[in-house]
Amino acid sequence: MVTKALGEKVTLLCQYTLAAGDEGLLDIEWVVLEPKKEQPVIMYSQDTVYDKYHMAGRVQFVNQNPADGDASIDILNLQPADSGTYQCKVKKAPDMQTHRVQLIVLEKPQKTKCYVEGSQEIGTDVTLKCKSQGGTPLISYHWGKMGKEGLPDRSSLNSDTGDLLIKNASRASSGTYKCVASNRVGADECSLVLNVTPPVNRAGTIAGAVIGTLLGLCLLAFIIFCCCKKQREKKYEKEVHHDIREDVPPPKSRGSTARSYIGSNRSSLGSMSPSNMDGYAKTQYNKVPSEDFERTSPQNPNFQPPKVAAPNLSRMGAIPVMIPAQSKDGSIV
Repeated sequence: MVTKALGEKVTLLCQYTLAAGDEGLLDIEWVVLEPKKEQPVIMYSQDTVYDKYHMAGRVQFVNQNPADGDASIDILNLQPADSGTYQCKVKKAPDMQTHRVQLIVLEKPQKTKCYVEGSQEIGTDVTLKCKSQGGTPLISYHWGKMGKEGLPDRSSLNSDTGDLLIKNASRASSGTYKCVASNRVGADECSLVLNVTPPVNRAGTIAGAVIGTLLGLCLLAFIIFCCCKKQREKKYEKEVHHDIREDVPPPKSRGSTARSYIGSNRSSLGSMSPSNMDGYAKTQYNKVPSEDFERTSPQNPNFQPPKVAAPNLSRMGAIPVMIPAQSKDGSIV
């Protein structure tokens, strides 16, 4: 079994010796044994090399003339898919020789990182972590401290996970630590600086956090109060704006009665002349109004017919007439 790292070169050996009685043509064939079939890798027959298979450009014979007794091959730039069982077959009638070799391609650890988990205060438990982002399992981790002191006495290492636990850390635990991650084909490493410090006074921090929380709650309550007050004011303004009040209907207009009275007077005046005044009774101005008149007068209290100027009457279509005047004793003048 041969173990190699990813990207490296491997040499698979296949040396043979021909018998004196072998007289046929020499054929050399390398194949990968798979569950269902054999997959060709490289062949040699009648002084010709055939290598145009799935590893073309990465496989070649070590000896330029494989007929000299050395059919070993080199595989370049190994890939994970190259892992498997390889078989070398040397045929020269009537004899045939075979040789098998198992190849395992592994990836060495890479991109290893170191970091501290948890607080780095005196008296606390500190965990140093080491982790590789690449690499074929199984990977083993080892921690060391730079200098002559070595790892602290109260430390424990888990080589499978890469965790180094330092219990009850002290100032003496401070320093530079290095982690090495390794497997069968290679290794990678990283380092970190641990600085153990005195504990921080948390009383002031807690008090500040409590005060800050209370102030925040007060501010929030004030904002909510202002928002509620503003909302109530808007609601009140909206209700007042849309409130429709019904007033008492106004008293009936007397304008129509006045216009009717004026119209009747105009009509009467228009039809009066000195010749037909005899049929009308003379109005007695010196008499006291009767009781019946006084009772009915409140229907139109203090009604004063509007006075219209003569030019306006002419524009309204009125006809000017002569109205006889009366003296105080009732005689026409």
